[in-house]
Formats: sequence, C-alpha cells, structure tokens
Amino acid sequence: MRMSQLYAPTLREVPAEAEIKSHQYMLRAGLMRKSTAGIYAYLPLGQRVLQKVQQIVREEMNAEGGQELLLPILQPAELWKETGRWEDYGEEMFKVKDRHKRDFCLGPTHEEIITALIRSDVRSYKQLPLLLYQIQNKYRDEIRPRFGVIRGREFVMKDLYSFDQDEDSLERSYQRMYNAYERIFRRCGLDTVPVEADSGAIGGDTSHEFMVLADSGEAAIVHCPACGYAANVEKAPCPEVPIEEGERHSSEEVHTPSVGTIEEVCSFLSVEPQQCIKTILYMADGKPLAVLVRGDHTLNELKLQKELQCSELEMADSHTIAEITGAPVGFAGPLNLPIPIMADYAAAAVTDAVVGANKEDYHVRHVSIPKDCSLWKTADLRECQEGDPCPRCGAGLDTARGTEVGQVFKLGTKYSTPLQATFLDQNGKERPLLMGCYGIGVSRTMAAIIEQHCDEDGIIWPVSTAPYSVTIVPVNYKDEKQRAAADELYTRLEDSGIDVLLDDRLERPGVKFKDADLIGFPYRVTIGPKSLQENKVELTHRASKAVELVDIGEVVDLLLSKLASEQPLT
Repeated sequence: MRMSQLYAPTLREVPAEAEIKSHQYMLRAGLMRKSTAGIYAYLPLGQRVLQKVQQIVREEMNAEGGQELLLPILQPAELWKETGRWEDYGEEMFKVKDRHKRDFCLGPTHEEIITALIRSDVRSYKQLPLLLYQIQNKYRDEIRPRFGVIRGREFVMKDLYSFDQDEDSLERSYQRMYNAYERIFRRCGLDTVPVEADSGAIGGDTSHEFMVLADSGEAAIVHCPACGYAANVEKAPCPEVPIEEGERHSSEEVHTPSVGTIEEVCSFLSVEPQQCIKTILYMADGKPLAVLVRGDHTLNELKLQKELQCSELEMADSHTIAEITGAPVGFAGPLNLPIPIMADYAAAAVTDAVVGANKEDYHVRHVSIPKDCSLWKTADLRECQEGDPCPRCGAGLDTARGTEVGQVFKLGTKYSTPLQATFLDQNGKERPLLMGCYGIGVSRTMAAIIEQHCDEDGIIWPVSTAPYSVTIVPVNYKDEKQRAAADELYTRLEDSGIDVLLDDRLERPGVKFKDADLIGFPYRVTIGPKSLQENKVELTHRASKAVELVDIGEVVDLLLSKLASEQPLT
C-alpha cells in the first residue's frame, strides 16, 4: 500500500473527548472515527489490526477443536423469556419491535440462541463435546460509554460455547480455553493476569477474567505477591473478624450538626473511619433491609445480592429512608430499626462504634454492634482491599487496576435446563447439557495493546498486530534516485511477504517521521540522499528507537529475520 492512497487521516491535536492513551491514539493515528457515543467506524488501519487479532484468535480456537459459525445479531424475545433474562438483563439490552410488533433484541451475548440451536440437533453423548465460536458485533446500551472502544455500545467480540456431557469433560473444555487465552494474549503482545471473577449477568459458578494491568483500567483487582493468587475485588473473599472485647463505655447521643459523611463524622468526633459504621438501606425484591459496613470499607452489592438470593436489589430512596428511620439521608443507624439488619463480618465485630442516631444532626457513640444491634445475619459483604489477607496463603494483598480483555465461564446447566437442551447418555438417560462460555473483546484487545505499548510519540505495535510491519520513508520522493530505490525496495518487501507501506507523499520529512511514530509501525526504512550515496538505508526500530545503517541489498533478509524473532512463541 502507498501512503498517498491510504485513507488514514492523522491528527496533531489530542481530541477533547479522549481521556486515555488508547482512545487518543486510535483517533489521532487514523484507526477509527466516532459515529456517536460508544459507536465507532474502523478506518483501514484499524480494520487491519482487528483482522490480525481475529486471525490469532481463529488460529488458537481452531487448534483446540473450535468450529466457527455465525449466529444472528437480531434475536427473538421468546428465547430470552425462556431463561428469564428478558427482564433480568436490564437496560443495557437494545430492544426492538418488528412491523408485527414482535419483540427482538440486538444480541449483547448469545447463550440463548446457541443453546436453542444445539437442542434441536444434538441428542446423543456421541456428538459431544462441542466447541462452537463466532466473531461478530455485540450491542450493549452502556449508561456511560467511555474510553473509546474500552466501553462502547457496539463492539467486536469472539464468543465460544462448549457443550459437554459431564463435569470432567466441562473441566477439560474450560482448561483448554483458559490455556488458549493465555496463548492468544501472549501472541498479541499483551501481558495479562488471569483473576478469579464474578460471573455477573452471564451466570455460572466459576469464572476467570484476563486482565491487562494499566493505570487507566476500569476494574480493581487484588493479587498476592507471595503465592500468585489474583481476583477481582468484587470476587475476592474477605475473612470473618474476631470480636475483640475492650473496655465498655455507655452509649451516648451526640449532636452533630450538618455532619453526614464518614469524613465529616471522623473530623467532628475525632475518631477513625474503622470505628464508624455506615448503615445503608436497600430494597431487596421490594422488601427493605439495612446493611452495615465499616467506614473504611466499601459495600459489595454483588456479594450482598448473592447472599440474599434476590432478583432485584436497589438502594432505598430518600422518602423510604425517612419513613423507616425518621431521619434524612446521612443519619441512619442500626439501633431500634424495624427492618432486618445485615452486617459485614468486619462491621459486626466493632465493639466501640459511632453510628447514626436515626435523628437529624445526631449520632451515637460507644455502640457495640454485636451486643446493641439485633443483627439478622452476618456475612462477607465488602470489597477486598490492599493489605487484606490472601485467602490462599494469608499474606497481605496488593491492589492494581486492569482492563478486562477476556473472560471464561463455567455455565453448567444455567441455560440448558430452562431451554430443555438435553442429550441421551451411555445408559439412554436424558440429561441436560453442561455448558461453558468463553469471550474475548477483540476491539477492546486492540485498545489494550495500545495502552501497554505506547510512548509520548504514539503507538508501538507488536509485530503480530501491527497494521503494517514496515514503512518505507524516502526523505524526498520527488528525487529520482530516492524514488527509484524506494519503489524497488517496496516491491522486494512485498514479494517477500512483508506487510509494507510506502510513504510516497510529497510531504516534509518531519511530517512523515511523526506519522510513522504516531501510527507505530515496528520498523521504518529511511531512504535519504547521504546514505543512498553509499548504497545504504537507515533502519529504525520503533520500540527501542535503535538506528542502524544497512546495505540496501541486505534489508529484506535482515527484516525477515528481525520480524520473525519478534513474533511471540505460541
């Protein structure tokens, strides 16, 4: 490809909407353009990267026995209603009606439709296991699309579904995909950390996320430097806390005018956050309850919902809070509440606490949560945080931020049972299929690569995913000798199978060099008048910025060797 013909409109200024490096560089380097919030058009350079990531994914899925198919994006509501997810999935689902007023959705995921497909054709254990995958667009109406394609409303995803006859077979499928994911991300040049994760709306009881560590990451994770344990903070368990009895003081009501937040309470009463107890009122399937967590901890709503086994969970509104406590928001407390009270393990162990007085502008000091409060239940209800003990070895946990690029799930019979997807086992007995689900955000992976591989000048693509491996930059393409040398080298590189781009634009050298660094081609061959006099060219490695003079006749072989050495081993 010649740069003069390539549609790659680069930008010098950072777009105001772009908050993180990958979003900035994908716009500036001409990889994509915004259509509307959370929806982007991929330009030729971006599409080439997507295709290379997809090819790596295909190769690894096929190597594990995966078979590619293509499922419809437009899905009938009936299937989702059979599993109960038509209402449960929430407002992220794009719902549409056809001309006959029948309900459909734009597929946010494809568990229902793949299970319905299999139930009609797979009847015997002899047809199992099955590994079926697709690469296509998904649609989720994110409440706040951000970070470019990291959290978009339309995105490219690979999803594979496994169908097995028993737990041992499902475990083998799960492990094969887990190992394949490690190879995929390694081949994409990504350093990922597999972490234990919550299954969320997909369901199932076992799940791992593959996280790319980055300061801009959306998710918080904890990891143990001692044993290697890692988990999403929403999944990581927190231990029970023993009650430490100390000197008991009589509780007292204290006037705290206009003091509502934990920070304000600590400052006003000269206490530590761990002495303060937050009382948070929720509605669980329409019924109110109070939840207690320490002031230095964050309530984990996923843990709470699982503990309650409720379908709907939302914070109580200000009217409900006032009706139950007799006080406005900010002064709720656990004493004498007429509703069930749950407490996180750590909160339940505090014996000298500050709590809301259920009275405006008042708090109560010296409250023993285990003795003074009528607790209905105690459980692990908070997010794990730095310094908490590792659930495996007990060492202190570290925290980091990451971006999820893939997730694997053991679904079990979550979908096969309601959709009646069964098979006959060796004894002729009808049993539900055991399923797994394995997703990779292809477009998100492209952004994650940029987050890990960039500098102040632009992107630094790994060879495996670069839109072009080499760019040829003649200093002055008008010059007959430079043009002839550039054209000849371009043909030789193309004939050798190297992805090469010739910058034949009649631009200043500085503009060409800046664009080459911004787009991030792994290697740049510069053809200038001085080096050409010696029949040499400059070879610049984008990642290390190393420059070497190379005989023009040796460039092709040298590049073939360098490019091969930079391809990650599978």
